[in-house]
Amino acid sequence: MQDAPLAGETAPVAASASLPLPWLAAPLRDALATQRTHALLLHGPHGVGQFEMALTLAQAWLCDGMASADVDTPRPCGVCASCRLVHARSHPDLMVLIPEALRSALGWNADDAAGEEGASGAVDATGKRKPSKEIRVAEVRRILAFAHTTAAREHGKVAVVYPAEAMNTIAANALLKILEEPTGRLRFLLAGSSADTLLPTIRSRCQSLWLGVPDAEVASAWLRAQGMHRPDVLLAAAGGQPQEALTWFRDGIDAQAWLALPTQLARGESAKLPTWPLARVVGMMFKVCHDAMRMAAGAAPRYFPLESMPTFANGGADIVALSSWYRELGRIARHAEHPWQAALTIESLVLQAKTALAAKSSSTRAPRSIN
Repeated sequence: MQDAPLAGETAPVAASASLPLPWLAAPLRDALATQRTHALLLHGPHGVGQFEMALTLAQAWLCDGMASADVDTPRPCGVCASCRLVHARSHPDLMVLIPEALRSALGWNADDAAGEEGASGAVDATGKRKPSKEIRVAEVRRILAFAHTTAAREHGKVAVVYPAEAMNTIAANALLKILEEPTGRLRFLLAGSSADTLLPTIRSRCQSLWLGVPDAEVASAWLRAQGMHRPDVLLAAAGGQPQEALTWFRDGIDAQAWLALPTQLARGESAKLPTWPLARVVGMMFKVCHDAMRMAAGAAPRYFPLESMPTFANGGADIVALSSWYRELGRIARHAEHPWQAALTIESLVLQAKTALAAKSSSTRAPRSIN
């Protein structure tokens, strides 16, 4: 069987029959048609499918159908032996490096080596070991052993690193050395949402592929298929990022709860807030504060429809009080994982929200729409 094309070569491209997210079709076609190097960097805002894109592209590179000259054959086909192995998370020519803390959520179990490497991590207040949020150097070095073994199938090997920004400094430098001196027919897929935090030398050795926020209609249709009522509300709340919106929905936030949030904060009703971790509650408050500040400046809200903010829609809150609340939210966000009393912290923030959202400003103008 003919080998799959490597860097600098192209293969016939058709729409894939096995895409996990519908808005990835065009980026997948572009990636397969324009790949020039042995390393791709997939980046864009969080919650738009970088990990799913990386796995699908890896599956396409390893797909047995890639050797076919039939332009109507989808890439990846989703039915060949290689595609089935990727779906089963057991392809011998695919290595996926993910922080231990994300493996369960992404449905990717740690192997023995990765599990042992993370065994010396920090512990929480109960004495239990906390899963590492980093990709460490010992994990990156496993790529070298992976690269030097003979490929089990006929299309080379692929290493996926997600999120790439989770590599600590030592791990990033180790990966850079491997990228500079690629071994055999090994290709790399680095994916994440903070490409600017990667070493410039890593970015310079990767072909960049941007994954933007998908079309709102496509994303809303996908969210509706997941059982979400009024998906447009949570999609806007999540900044247009459909996977983030779905996470909120599965964690108990629906459109009704989101629309009620500004009024609850303006009334100081902390007991009605979702029972989320402190970091996420602070993130929700940030968005209320952000939209209230926009309205105080005469602009339309971004994360909430105007009708859900009646408390200050006709007069606005005081920009000075809002700025004070915003700074306090930022201070708490920087230390959100500190083992302090989350309930008391949230109650304090809600009281500050009540003060900020109730204060009127005589200079407030009527909201106008801006981009």
